[in-house]
Amino acid sequence: MLFFRHDTARSSAAFAAVFSVVVSATALPHSAFALSELKPGPAGQTEQAQASEAPKEPAQVDEGADGIPMPDPLVNRQGGQQQAAPEQNDAPQISAQIEHDISKAPEPVRRLRQLIIDAASTGDIEKLRPLINAGPNQTRVDGEGNDPIAALKSFSGDPEGLEVLAIILDLLSTGYARVDAGTPDEMYVFPYFAGKSLTTLSKPEKVDLLRIITAGDLADMQEYGNYSFYRIGISPDGQWKFFGAGD
Repeated sequence: MLFFRHDTARSSAAFAAVFSVVVSATALPHSAFALSELKPGPAGQTEQAQASEAPKEPAQVDEGADGIPMPDPLVNRQGGQQQAAPEQNDAPQISAQIEHDISKAPEPVRRLRQLIIDAASTGDIEKLRPLINAGPNQTRVDGEGNDPIAALKSFSGDPEGLEVLAIILDLLSTGYARVDAGTPDEMYVFPYFAGKSLTTLSKPEKVDLLRIITAGDLADMQEYGNYSFYRIGISPDGQWKFFGAGD
């Protein structure tokens, strides 16, 4: 009798355990789903979510509205032709007659040129003093001091003025530019680069120029288009008018 009760109790306990598991599984809601088991929500919610996630297009700018104006197109689509940008040339235009044959210069110009060459070749800068006009027609030297010889020395890297004498010889070894021809201001300017745009120089002319200046100087001058190193001006009647730099 006790054995029967023991088996019955065991069977009852087992049945109760199974029944509680079934009831718990049926009563509890599903806490998780696999991704394949997820179902899309209503159509309205899906479209709204997609609309909120879509990238926003930039607002269209009205060309007639206030604000930054739209640039004109480089290509004329109606005509099918490209609009050419206007050419810009900031280099000053030079009007001068360039000459490489010194025999075509007036005799007073040729004579003074040769006298300056002879004096500079001695290595004594004082030899130039007799060639510098005295009084109101004195040679204009854009250097330091009132004495033109002292002003010439101020251009030189050495105290004796030897460097500036070498520069004078280099300047007079080139052709000349005849500027303001037929006017009271007519002048024969050495070197001829002073009367010519550097953008028009041929290769042989660039070689001539590089005998006077460095390649770095040439690159700087080409940005402005004109020669800006030292120059010598002689009037048609054979007066030494100026020595200096400029453009």
